[in-house]
Amino acid sequence: MKNLQASSNDSAFPTASGILFGLGLGGFFDGIVLHQVLQWHHMLSNWYPTNTVANLRLNTLWDGVFHSATYVFVVVGLYLFWRTAHRTHLYWSGKLLSGSLLLGWGAFNLVEGTVDHQLLGIHHVNEKAPRVDWIYWDLGFLAWGAAMLIGGWLLYRWGRRERSYPTTMLEGR
Repeated sequence: MKNLQASSNDSAFPTASGILFGLGLGGFFDGIVLHQVLQWHHMLSNWYPTNTVANLRLNTLWDGVFHSATYVFVVVGLYLFWRTAHRTHLYWSGKLLSGSLLLGWGAFNLVEGTVDHQLLGIHHVNEKAPRVDWIYWDLGFLAWGAAMLIGGWLLYRWGRRERSYPTTMLEGR
């Protein structure tokens, strides 16, 4: 009798796709909300303050480069998702999707917050706040990233555990 369960290769959830989507969404949130809507900082605003038209133009250019990179994350994530979704027995899981998105977004915040805010100092989360308070905004950004990473990891684990249990009577036999 033929095994009715799909092989693990055929039913694998596209985790890399979810992580890349999360990286892209984290970058888009940062760029759209913090750079454009709130205008708290721009890509190089600590190195080139936006107090001149030339510096604002330079920052806007690098904001665009940043957005282009986040766009590439989303496009590659979409490609991986599309490629996997064509499989006959794809395992669909909201927990795995949400968990992998949070893993990617949290990783984005932690890497971007550590490298750009702390190590390179090219900008800080809220440069409109008094300078002495910048570190608190930066630490909050890192804490938010860590919370998303931990929450994503827990959700992802929960989704993986559910996958190991039979979901129908037929699979339970």
